[in-house]
Formats: sequence, structure tokens, C-alpha cells
Amino acid sequence: MDFEFTEDQKAIAEMAGNVFADYCTDDRLRQFDTSDHAFMEPLWQLCVETGLQSLAIPQAQGGSGLGMTELLLVLEAQGRALGQVPLWRHQLAAAALAQCAEPSLQAWAVEAAAGRALLTLELNGLTSAHGIALHATPAAGGWLLNGRVAALALAEQSHAALLLVEAEGQPRLALVELSAPAIRQVPGRMTHGEAIADLHIDELLIDVEQLLPASALSWLEPRSIAALAALQLGVSDEQIRRTVVYVSERRQFDRTIGSFQAVQMSMANTHIALEALRSCLWQLCYRLDAGLPAPCEALATAWQACEAGHLIGHTAQHVHGGIGVDLTYPMHRFLYWSRALGSALGGSAASLERLGDWLSHNDKLGWKYDLEEHQAL
Repeated sequence: MDFEFTEDQKAIAEMAGNVFADYCTDDRLRQFDTSDHAFMEPLWQLCVETGLQSLAIPQAQGGSGLGMTELLLVLEAQGRALGQVPLWRHQLAAAALAQCAEPSLQAWAVEAAAGRALLTLELNGLTSAHGIALHATPAAGGWLLNGRVAALALAEQSHAALLLVEAEGQPRLALVELSAPAIRQVPGRMTHGEAIADLHIDELLIDVEQLLPASALSWLEPRSIAALAALQLGVSDEQIRRTVVYVSERRQFDRTIGSFQAVQMSMANTHIALEALRSCLWQLCYRLDAGLPAPCEALATAWQACEAGHLIGHTAQHVHGGIGVDLTYPMHRFLYWSRALGSALGGSAASLERLGDWLSHNDKLGWKYDLEEHQAL
């Protein structure tokens, strides 16, 4: 089995790493914290110039037509640098439209690939205890939307969004133009700096084709989980790296604190959690790029990401002591990001519950049941 990335994939990862590392210095992150900017617009322009914003959009719509492997390598670099740009939502929304929407909606994917339109999406209703709060009912010429969408990322800055709606008892995705008069936005901000808004939608009429087929949600959900997990992988990896540097330098009782057994064991646990997440994520990524179903792999990855983010984040804060919560020191940002990513994934309890429901209805699990024998070895 060959676990190596191709030379092209390594080149994309290196380019993304350089773009994010060069821009997202600790000083720039501190400046962004104290600004009122919704996201890092200069960094976003760099992503557009280098094509990072359209990797997963098909070539027919003007994108690069690459797979999840390339996108996740970029997202891992983004998470490592804490780059506040809407990479994954933008291009996965565009790719979902390219894959599943009617031809009349393909222009959105084209505009997104060119960087002329910003897209966002929301899937929180799948894991929320309140369920889906936006409902679609049949109406003359289309569907009528009523309800609420909580914490839509970059709602004020985006041109359109894929929103989770309940239509005839089933979860579906609807393409909604966010400038519609029937939408009232209540802006806010996540603790890690991402701009959000609650949407209150009253009697919004959309065309029939704007309600995407059920297959669109099945296509988008596991890829969204993989994207969030890749960000978490990058966040946690850098969190561990910085913490190792810190414990190697900080002295207490005439010794570096990294020489204490308790600190060593705590850091070993974080490394194990990180590698467990990495293995789970890349198995999911392989299946997505191979066109294989991955419902349980996606839920397992979501659980691993939530658990790893929590363990690594809190261990790093604990080892840093009071310095870790000093807002002039960078470590607190990594914990904020881990909390936000865990929330976007629905939390470990919700992911585990959904995985349990899946297992209770499926008696076959894993790669060995749906791959050829030579692939399963």
C-alpha cells in the first residue's frame, strides 16, 4: 500500500503552506483580533490569485477539478496558520452545485471559481438538538421558505448560500440568494473571529430547481466533515508543535518542564490523538476520492476531530498554565478554533449518537465489505 502523496499534491501543500505561513504571522493574527473585518480579505485575494479557492470545483465550471486530497492538504495548512478565509464552504458549495444542480444554476459555480461571487453553506441542522428550523412548502412555481438559520458563516459578505431545509419531511439543500428582501440578518461573530449571522426567513419564494435533489446533501455532508476535520488536524498539529517548543524552553525547579514525566505523558497522549485523527481522516478522504460511500467513516472522523480537538486544546492550555490564556500570547487562538470546529461538526456526543444509529441499521462496516479482495488486503 502506497501512502505517499504525489509530487503535484506535495507541491500544492507546499504552496498553500507558504501562502498561509507568510501572511498569518502572530502580529497579523493579533491585528485581525482587534479589527472589525469579517475575514482576512488580503489573504483571500492571495487564495484567488493562486487558485486555492477553486481546487475542488470541476474544470467545466472553471475550477481546477482536483479531489478532496488536494483540498484537505490546503485546509490542513490553513488550520495550522489559523487563516480566516472561507475556503472550504465556498468551493464545496460551488462543487455541490456543479455536481447536483440543474444547468440553470451552474453560473453560480462558474462565478465562484472565478472569485467573482462568494458562496457559503450551513449544515448545522443535521446535528442540532432543535433539528432543522427552516421549512420548505410547495407553492405555485416553486417552494416557499419559512423559518430560521442559525450562525451562517459570512452571511453578510456572501452572495448566495446552500441552506439546509426540511421539505416534505426530508432534509434537503436549497440555494438561496442572501440579498432577498424576505431575509432578515442578525449579525454576530464567533469567538475565533469568524463573522456569522442568524437568518430570519419569512415567505421566501424560490424556484423549483433551487431545491437541490436529495443526492446533493449525501454528496456534500461527508465532504464538509472531511474539510472541518482537516482544519482541526492543522490546528491541533501546530498547537502540539508550539507546546513542545514551550515545554522544551520553560524551566521550573531548575529543569525544563518537558523533562517532567507527567508533561511527557500528557504530550504523548496529544500525539496519539492527532495521529488517530489523521488516519481516520485520510481513510475518509480516500473513499471520497474513490467514489465509495462513506457515511460511517464520515461520522467516525467527526467524532475523532471533536475528541482530538478537545483533548489537545485543553492539554496545551494546561501545560502552558496562565500564559496560555494571556490574550497577548498566541495559544488561546488555537483553543478558540478547536471549539468553533467542534461546534460546526456538531460535537462528539451528537456524532457518536448518529454513528450508533447508523450501526444499528447496518450489519456491514468498513473497507473490506465494498472493495475488491486485492484492495482489501
